[in-house]
Amino acid sequence: MSLKGIKIALGVTGSIAAYKTPQLVRQLIKAGAEVKVICTETATKFVSSLALSTVSKHPVLNNISDGDSWNNHVALGRWADAMLIAPCSANTLAKLAHGLCDNLLGAVYLSAVCPVFVAPAMDEDMWHHKSTQHNIHTISRYGNRIIPVAFGELASGLIGDGRMAEPDDIVQYLIGFFSQSDSLPLLGKKALVSAGPTYERLDPVRFIGNFSTGKMGIALAENLAQKGADVTLVLGPTHIRPQNPAIHLQLVESASEMYDACNKAFTHCDITIMAAAVADFRPKEIATDKIKKTDTTLELTLEKNKDILAHLGSIKKNNQILVGFALETNNEKKHAHQKLVQKNADYIVLNSLRDEGAGFGGDTNKVSILQKDGQIKELPLLSKTATAEAIIAYILQD
Repeated sequence: MSLKGIKIALGVTGSIAAYKTPQLVRQLIKAGAEVKVICTETATKFVSSLALSTVSKHPVLNNISDGDSWNNHVALGRWADAMLIAPCSANTLAKLAHGLCDNLLGAVYLSAVCPVFVAPAMDEDMWHHKSTQHNIHTISRYGNRIIPVAFGELASGLIGDGRMAEPDDIVQYLIGFFSQSDSLPLLGKKALVSAGPTYERLDPVRFIGNFSTGKMGIALAENLAQKGADVTLVLGPTHIRPQNPAIHLQLVESASEMYDACNKAFTHCDITIMAAAVADFRPKEIATDKIKKTDTTLELTLEKNKDILAHLGSIKKNNQILVGFALETNNEKKHAHQKLVQKNADYIVLNSLRDEGAGFGGDTNKVSILQKDGQIKELPLLSKTATAEAIIAYILQD
């Protein structure tokens, strides 16, 4: 696999991660690509044009015009087989999302008729800010491909999401894209993912629920879509949404609604991952009016919800892959293996609340993947994006 004959316009923006771009250029060329570099003015404060021109063997372009000559952004945008913006700062990301064109990089981007790849790089709080995530979603809807940020030490000294993907990973991402069968191993496949909590109403204003945010399930849906699958995401009540506009999103509230949605989609799916934190019980009766506070105790009668994973396991065909999640607090692997067998799943992904950094609400997870034959794959503490990648890779290797 290589990038032989691929022409790449590399945009470099003002981020500390720009110091890695000479290495990135060298690796792109080693893989067979021809690279022309466009730098923003701020980028040149982090990496020298001399270094980039030396390794690319082309002049580095900074401005629309140089003296009496004009850098033809339209021609450059049409020359490239791919445009890669790495690193992409929060500032440039916002410009891409809103079509601003105040520098040569922006002009080339708006002129590009090729696939565009964006490798964001910024500090954790900037990355998670709602405006940044909105901009990521916006440029994704334009058809741009986002190379996921990495989890690790940041320039601020914090440890979290926001690092630009390493040059090796970026090159492999591009190689995968141009090697269609490798980049899209699930092309033509259908996938179903459940995510988030369910809410079981007590009355018009109160409910029984849990602390799930849906982050893990959404990350799994994003990864499946990135690999070419046609993904349906059945999502319980949470404010988080997937960024990939190709994902078919079905919003539900209760366990009963989630059961119906999953049951309807499951028959046609090749891969199903039940990552939602579904309520086991619901109130037998839902009050039509708000329950008033009294001096006495309130007694609730609960009845069992339908077991979605068990039902899907009972109708599963041999060519379907079914993955369940188990969140345990004691005898974790024993209980997870029982669930695996009893519900006829192919894999169970085990979370333990005793593991620091795992569980609801956070941006990291630590899981074990169990199979019926007794094999257990232990994953270290990773970002939920990286955990999703590892889970899908493990499933696909069989």
